[in-house]
Amino acid sequence: MKSYKSDMIRNVGLIGHSGSGKTSLAEAMLYNSGAIDRLGKIDDGNTVCDYDPEEIKRKISISTSLAPCEWKNIKINLLDTPGYFDFVGEVKSTLRVVENAVIVACAVSGVEVGTEQVFQYAKEVGIPRMFFINKMDRENANFNKVLEQIREFFGPKAVPFQLPIGSEANFNGVVDIVAQKAYTFDGKNVKETPIPDELKDEMEEYRSMIMEAVAETDDELLMKYLEGEELTQDEIQKGLRIGVRQGDIFPILCGSALTNKGVSLLMDTIVSYAASPEDRPEEVGTKPGSDEEVTRKCRADEPFSALVFKTMADPYVGRLTLFKVFSGSLKSDSSVYNVTQDKTEKFGQIYVMRGKKQENITEVFAGDIAAVAKLQHTTTNDTLGEKDNPVVLKPIDFPKPVLTLAAAPKSSGDEDKISSGLQRLMEEDKTFEVTKNNETGQLLVSGMGEIHLEVLGARLANKFGSEMVLDTPAVPYRETIRGTTKVEGKHKKQSGGRGQYGHVWIEIQPLDLENEFEFEDKIFGGVVPKQYVPAVEKGIREALQDGVLAGYPMVGVKVILYDGSYHPVDSSEMAFKIAGSMAFKKGAAEAKPVLLEPIMDVTVVVPDNYMGDIIGDLNKRRGRVLGMEPKAGMQHIKAQVPMAEMFRYATDLRSMTQGRGSFSSSFSHYEEVPAPIAEKVIAEAQKNKE
Repeated sequence: MKSYKSDMIRNVGLIGHSGSGKTSLAEAMLYNSGAIDRLGKIDDGNTVCDYDPEEIKRKISISTSLAPCEWKNIKINLLDTPGYFDFVGEVKSTLRVVENAVIVACAVSGVEVGTEQVFQYAKEVGIPRMFFINKMDRENANFNKVLEQIREFFGPKAVPFQLPIGSEANFNGVVDIVAQKAYTFDGKNVKETPIPDELKDEMEEYRSMIMEAVAETDDELLMKYLEGEELTQDEIQKGLRIGVRQGDIFPILCGSALTNKGVSLLMDTIVSYAASPEDRPEEVGTKPGSDEEVTRKCRADEPFSALVFKTMADPYVGRLTLFKVFSGSLKSDSSVYNVTQDKTEKFGQIYVMRGKKQENITEVFAGDIAAVAKLQHTTTNDTLGEKDNPVVLKPIDFPKPVLTLAAAPKSSGDEDKISSGLQRLMEEDKTFEVTKNNETGQLLVSGMGEIHLEVLGARLANKFGSEMVLDTPAVPYRETIRGTTKVEGKHKKQSGGRGQYGHVWIEIQPLDLENEFEFEDKIFGGVVPKQYVPAVEKGIREALQDGVLAGYPMVGVKVILYDGSYHPVDSSEMAFKIAGSMAFKKGAAEAKPVLLEPIMDVTVVVPDNYMGDIIGDLNKRRGRVLGMEPKAGMQHIKAQVPMAEMFRYATDLRSMTQGRGSFSSSFSHYEEVPAPIAEKVIAEAQKNKE
């Protein structure tokens, strides 16, 4: 593939609800452009964009695929994104590097939760949007119903550019409202035909809607329109181009990706109206290590800058790095400065990726997207640039993981293999985290949902040859005391030769839970010599780690050493350490020990109509609702909920709100566990000990 200058490039993210047909649409566009010579199908597992074994098995997209094609001397970089919410990080990274979004909606299902969400994401980054109503040939397809939904949800800026000719099995063409022409489809071929009489009135109605939108893009056109003058075809085209690129008009088109009807007209619309990288505002970054702003124009003669938006770990090729050039240009076999890591990287051959296939290119220009293999230090969100003129580009704002599970190797001895494989997957996916809980000893994996973690488990097995088993994590409980007691600890041993003797009296008192442990030495008259006091404290500290109820660490305890005795020959540090430990264990059991559990601060964000269900569910989870705050049309519910009740909350919240709700949580404090639950936890701990 030849290298393209920025004004000849259209970067387009295909986004939408899962199952709306984004991958099939990308396939049809590649086929029409001649990039592939046969149409692959999801059901056959042979599409360009869904090539991962898990994608073929599940028949869903899991990661973003790049699929460039050439149409009417323009290079269209298609980025086919997943629709499942578990892979939302892929959508966010794509929208950071494209100038346009095509939102794919199903002609049967209409506007779904995913449609609303991706529209919102595209709005947040401020890129032009157009709609493609897909599956027009399906049973129960209803263009007018979906059109009304789009305008109801996304406002009057959404304007139909086409009307379908026929519906369901009889769908065979479209009326182009802008050009006032009709087309029918026969495979790749598009044939102009007369406009059906029954669609002429509807076309005129929508054409006046388009005229109004066009007039509002320019003062001169507005005056002409208000004075009742006809706008010329050139004026209409120019006005639409401005309106679409500024995000003031959202064209609505229709067709069927599977049977390749209407897809070439969508490609024409992208070429005519979509923004090139040059049309977007200049990129604002910062100087490394400061807040000073630096701007970069999307031009080949500017200093080189690029953002890494995706990393793929391949066990054979090594690491593949995908990047978008925001300014300047880059040739194969160059040295490139990684501004984020302050390291210089040696670039080998630069590729253009089409699904999993790589095509060599000699140079990549501002606005284009390319890939390179085997970089040593570079990872997703790093900025590449020039050492003499560096800039740090705004990183992708990845969502935080919401579901945490414990991962254990399926085969014993695979711990290191799993750990290194998971670290590699974490480089690839910024919505995935791996941590080791030193207290419970568990390896914890966190992601965007159960499917996300299942897929990563399958990738671990396929790519790195080790399998993991996922389970609910252990809750890091604590123990404390509610009472005060005085106890004696005596360690005396005589077995020939030198004996052991340590003897202490301690008082145990409860502290507030902010303070884990306090030790006070109140010995008078040297009844316990000074050199043995630290040994007593050490023995008590060690005993704190293994609580008397269920073996959980103890907190909120004060110990006063106030009496004891020693032997001039047999006493030793070890003897006093054992005496301190014995006294504490005995005293803790007498001082009304209780079990504590971690409580989380939780913020749940949901639309108003789900409020009752969410509050009811939080109460069932032993949560305390602290307050509600309306923000941007959503309710923010603040609550405190025990950690033990929150492990699968991401999945439950999604099903309660049809995917419209989100939440975040962080540790708040420890609180006493209600007696019936404490009994179960203690019984379980004792059973595990046995």
